[in-house]
Amino acid sequence: MKTLEKYKVDEHGYYGKFGGAYIPEMLYPNVEELRENYLKIIESPDFLDQFHSLLKDYVGRPTPLYFAERLSEKYGAKIFLKREDLCHTGAHKVNNTIGQIILAKKLNKKRIIAETGAGQHGVATATVCALMGLPCTVYMGEIDMERQKPNVERMRILGTEVKAAKSGSKTLKDATNEAMRHWINNPVDTHYIIGSVVGPHPFPDMIARFQSVISEEIKWQLKEHTGKENPNYVMACVGGGSNAAGAFYHYLDNEDVHLVAVEAAGLGNDTGKSAATTQLGKEGVLHGSKTILMQTPDGQVVEPYSISAGLDYPGIGPIHAHLFDSGRGTFHSVTDEEAMTAGIELSRLEGIIPAIESAHAFAALSKMSLKPNDTVVINLSGRGDKDLETYIKWGKY
Repeated sequence: MKTLEKYKVDEHGYYGKFGGAYIPEMLYPNVEELRENYLKIIESPDFLDQFHSLLKDYVGRPTPLYFAERLSEKYGAKIFLKREDLCHTGAHKVNNTIGQIILAKKLNKKRIIAETGAGQHGVATATVCALMGLPCTVYMGEIDMERQKPNVERMRILGTEVKAAKSGSKTLKDATNEAMRHWINNPVDTHYIIGSVVGPHPFPDMIARFQSVISEEIKWQLKEHTGKENPNYVMACVGGGSNAAGAFYHYLDNEDVHLVAVEAAGLGNDTGKSAATTQLGKEGVLHGSKTILMQTPDGQVVEPYSISAGLDYPGIGPIHAHLFDSGRGTFHSVTDEEAMTAGIELSRLEGIIPAIESAHAFAALSKMSLKPNDTVVINLSGRGDKDLETYIKWGKY
């Protein structure tokens, strides 16, 4: 086994050549306050006690690692599912919002803002704000509000104000723009809970650390199941990439474990309706960090498309840009049709209806050359309740 130490963030906030903090002057105090304080806060015994206590008693961790017997038979390998869909609120997003809300309280912040695409991060943020008694505003693209109506109403029931982003593609990118704008105008009392491993340093590193509980659990759970803590493959869908960052985190420097990231190809990578960043993008700056993003020759962001609101983003987090650029990660892209078909297949084989985001990861199984002795862990990042309307409209079941 080769041991490397080159896939986590460096002291300057970079993963290889990706990352950093490319921010307007007005955001500098907010980001610098976080950068100076986040590690000493989140590594303190008081923080860790509160964080792990809430993950256990409120979120419901550890989430199970489930051996998917019928799925394994179909694909000819030993396939385990990390059941993040069983977290409180229905997805992995709450691991991060629990961490960030405790951090915000310790920084004496009085208000919370967030962005959301599929609505799962918005619901997770609204949930922890209700828990901690802080007012919350969530920005969401107008199109996403329509296709994820149940999550909009969940946020409102929890007491959060949901504001529509009406510019651009009216999806996640535009919601992030609006949230950044709000933060610039309210720098002193507001904390911005970013939902994925994107944005200026230290957000990608901080969020990856909060989500790393996923791979921390996989290691000991897999050892209980198989006697070994290292699988051959860890697979996860990637939009911005927080669920993948969490599933990969404790395996980053172990090259015997293959990291498989799955992006959304929408209607196809050659159709102009895709969100497969690594296939279609190039280096640039998006939302405060240097990464890979879909852009025109003159640097304008190309509008992404995916049937899945949570993968409908024109870039990826800098950690994933580095995994792709260095060859450490294997990146697949799957179409809407492939993802929806895989979602129905999982439902029929294992009695689990996945979020459409998560279904993308399962769709990549058919693109891999698996052997009977291979152990595969797929991060089942969210449950499909929020996507019922989309499944119904698709209709092929």
